[in-house]
Amino acid sequence: MPAPGFKARGHFFVCCSFLLSICNLLQNIQKILMNISELLNQLPSRVLNLLKDAGICAKKMGFEAYAVGGLVRDLFLRRDNLDVDLVIEGSGIDFASGFSAGHNARLLIYEKFGTANLVFPDGFKADVATARTETYERPAALPFVMPGSIRDDISRRDFSINTLAVSLNPDRFGELLDLFHARDDIKKKLIRALHEKSFIDDPTRIFRAARFEKRFGFRIESITEKLIQDAVCAGLIERLSGHRISSELRLILKEENPLLPVRRLDELGVLSAVGRKGEKHKELKRLLRRIDEMKLMV
Repeated sequence: MPAPGFKARGHFFVCCSFLLSICNLLQNIQKILMNISELLNQLPSRVLNLLKDAGICAKKMGFEAYAVGGLVRDLFLRRDNLDVDLVIEGSGIDFASGFSAGHNARLLIYEKFGTANLVFPDGFKADVATARTETYERPAALPFVMPGSIRDDISRRDFSINTLAVSLNPDRFGELLDLFHARDDIKKKLIRALHEKSFIDDPTRIFRAARFEKRFGFRIESITEKLIQDAVCAGLIERLSGHRISSELRLILKEENPLLPVRRLDELGVLSAVGRKGEKHKELKRLLRRIDEMKLMV
């Protein structure tokens, strides 16, 4: 039979272990949730006021509003970005209709995807989307979209650095949601896919991986690069429509130094696959000629 002192020490160590577990859990929660109101205050007043108004409007309608995408990511990169993307837990279209009426904004609605564009009298624009989840019937197909939560919406994104979301409702304004360690990857300068089927579901993410890597001076994380290579070897680039590939190439050609992502795509074997697709698509063939001319000029 154990001595009383031994039993007491055992209980003490169990309690310590439990408290340590609780501390670790709280630290993890703190990593996921933090408030970045001070960072938001560095935004131009036009943008900051729009975000605050969006949160007030959402609360009145019984919705939750979030700022997502490049605007939030670039706050941590200390880069200017005035592209306002709002995600609504509830109906994005109902929110956009109510918000546009209160701000005399022109409203463009895309019912099929639950999205809307707002154009304000001063020309400023904002995109609104219903928080959603996506499923893919087959590789490289357009997704089937269903309403979901903000967590669902974050989980469908391309790379970890693009998964940050900030609550805009007045009672939680500035609360940051970081489910995929986006801030860690920003610090490490990594482009990381969220799951192993990312480029099977949507091969256009390969183009964005190269574009973001070179724009930010990051590097594609090793497992993510292997997933890209597997997708290219499986012929998934050729499954994309010429229109979708052309859209991605146009975005690359608008970069400050487009040759860098172009060379990266070449290294990954993407341009060879695009070339085969371009034989049957007029606009894609034109863009490939521009890329060839650009490569020859250097």
